[in-house]
Amino acid sequence: MAPVTGPQNTPDPSRRNEQSRAAILTAAAELVAELGIGKLTIEKIAARAGVGKQTIYRWWPSKGAVVFDAFLAASEDPSGSLALPDTGDLGEDLRTVLRLTALELADPAFDRTGRALTAEVLTDPALLRDYRERLLDPLLTVTRERLRTAREAGQLRADADLDLAVELLYGPLYYRWLHGLGPLDPGYADQVVAAVLGALGPARD
Repeated sequence: MAPVTGPQNTPDPSRRNEQSRAAILTAAAELVAELGIGKLTIEKIAARAGVGKQTIYRWWPSKGAVVFDAFLAASEDPSGSLALPDTGDLGEDLRTVLRLTALELADPAFDRTGRALTAEVLTDPALLRDYRERLLDPLLTVTRERLRTAREAGQLRADADLDLAVELLYGPLYYRWLHGLGPLDPGYADQVVAAVLGALGPARD
């Protein structure tokens, strides 16, 4: 009997590549949590993923770039959207976002990878550009847009500096996380929102 041939027996390079890519990202996430960024190497990622080093270098220029993609893959919104809620109540919308941010920063599973990524971003200009373009700048943009709609609705002062407002919202959480200055919980997030709205909200008669 002749062997069965046809599309079902033809290897799919794209599927194989996607499986290898997923294995690499999983291996990077596991290893950075186990070893930290200092002891992590491309060789160790390749061995854990069951691929060659050149397979990794084909897609990423450095271990920091691999860790960044692993970080994004683990935290990516399945919908692919990035937006702040807009219920018409600015305070409630900001509390929702900052509470989630605080809880994420406080999560031990996030902490080590987040700190490893921060260390790499500070010493790798190319990775910093990638981080800004793919993660930080989009977050700041959607936050600024939400604040702009609130300003137009009279929920912020007409002269409120939106760039400053964005930094005042996220800055305290990341500063506290980075330096271990205190707990990161919904209560702290609410305090930050109250302080920002107190400073930039419309004057009360």
